[in-house]
Amino acid sequence: MKSTLINDTLTILQTEKKTIYLLGTAHISNDSVEEVESVITEKQPDHICIEIDAGRYKVMKEGQSWQNLNIGKVLKQGQGFFMLANLALSSFQRRMGEGSGAAPGEEMRRAVEAAEKAGIPFSFSDRNIQVTLRRAWKKSGFWNKMKLLAALIASAFSKEKLTAEEVEALKERSALQGMLEELANELPVAKEVLIDERDRYLATKIFTAPGEKTLAIIGAGHAEGIIKTIEKLEAGLLNDDLTSLDHIPPPSRVSKLLPWFIPAAVAALLVYGFINAGWSQGMEMFFYWFAVNGVLAGIGAIISFAHPLTILATIVFAPFTSLNPTIGVGIVSGGLEAYIRKPRVIDFENLNKDILSLRGFYKNRVTHALIVFFLTSIGSAIGTFAAFPFIVSLLQ
Repeated sequence: MKSTLINDTLTILQTEKKTIYLLGTAHISNDSVEEVESVITEKQPDHICIEIDAGRYKVMKEGQSWQNLNIGKVLKQGQGFFMLANLALSSFQRRMGEGSGAAPGEEMRRAVEAAEKAGIPFSFSDRNIQVTLRRAWKKSGFWNKMKLLAALIASAFSKEKLTAEEVEALKERSALQGMLEELANELPVAKEVLIDERDRYLATKIFTAPGEKTLAIIGAGHAEGIIKTIEKLEAGLLNDDLTSLDHIPPPSRVSKLLPWFIPAAVAALLVYGFINAGWSQGMEMFFYWFAVNGVLAGIGAIISFAHPLTILATIVFAPFTSLNPTIGVGIVSGGLEAYIRKPRVIDFENLNKDILSLRGFYKNRVTHALIVFFLTSIGSAIGTFAAFPFIVSLLQ
């Protein structure tokens, strides 16, 4: 395969069967929007591959509807962290777009419109975003989930605005490489799923697309990985079966058993304290457990400005739910908050706007319940690890 770099954004790949034009864009760049249209007009491809999935394109075109969202059901199904990550990511993308003057993914939408206008067949070539996020979530441990959420939330509420020059710099491979390396160091599992797997997915869809002249509209950060993958596909070093990348892995045996380990150890210590150290010693150990776990979870509820009844329930239930991996205190506190302060029609109508600011997250009753869930869960987790050495020390 022959690869030719035409300019900073356009690369031509010549394989045995077809010519592939890779156009790397910044998803929030006005110049990228204009460049997409001009390249389609100039190159007249017989097929266009667009780095977006059908679901995201539908949301982009029609808007996101939250009317049928049941926040209580989301929490009961254990999807609270996942939902919060989705909203934080959406907030980050929209804030980036506001800083640049271009809606996130506008060049992808314009590519579809240009293809339809010119009568050129096109395909949505990215993996479904929900599959991507769920794979990243399933492969991450608890603390990696927290780091990922913290990074998303910090980025979502950053006051920093991108200049036009910084937006265009996003299209430079060298600038993006540093960002990807940083992501790989901090969250290697997330980088593997969000970047490496999607490079392969996109490259395969592009390589197997019909026609002899294909134009692929991609984020510039994927260009290098896509080129390397297409080289392997043509050389027969990779097959074009993407089934494994569309599969959401089930929990491993270790991940199923690990959440039970600490609760079982704590419960065993408390029972041992009562049996071998006496009632007084056992009650002292239980008090430490109750106080540390309950208070730290309660602090999470207070910081989230939860209803007083939610704060009280959090303090009472946290020491017990932390001993039961099937139901965390966040499910109790977030669900109770959503029950006491039921989301209104206006909360669903304003959700897309409210997620753009921290104040909006707290004001909107849908996202506020998620904040209560998140901070009480963190508080209880810290309390579990903090209380454990206390009750062990009482046995010495």
